[in-house]
Amino acid sequence: MKKTFQLRPEGKHPDRVLDALKHEIRKYIKRERRRDLPEGVDFWDFDCRIGTTTEDALVVHEAELIGRLDAAAKAGAEQAYVEVLAKHGHRKRRPPGEATPQAEEPEA
Repeated sequence: MKKTFQLRPEGKHPDRVLDALKHEIRKYIKRERRRDLPEGVDFWDFDCRIGTTTEDALVVHEAELIGRLDAAAKAGAEQAYVEVLAKHGHRKRRPPGEATPQAEEPEA
């Protein structure tokens, strides 16, 4: 998905528009994750970029995408460019002998 969203269209409440945009982005990611995985692929990963235009869009992690969209809306941006591209993800194995990360127990 490569799309420029209008954040303040005339005649619509900006908060409802923002909610609709977030829903569309989440729906796209969810739909892409449902696709069948090719042979040798562990999961669907995503390359994400966000900015006011295509030229100033920054690479962000998928988890930061909605927060950046909120920040752009609060800053008063008129539009937001969002790019979410699915790619093949491969899990990395830990080297032998490396311990699994465990939560620290609170001291009594």
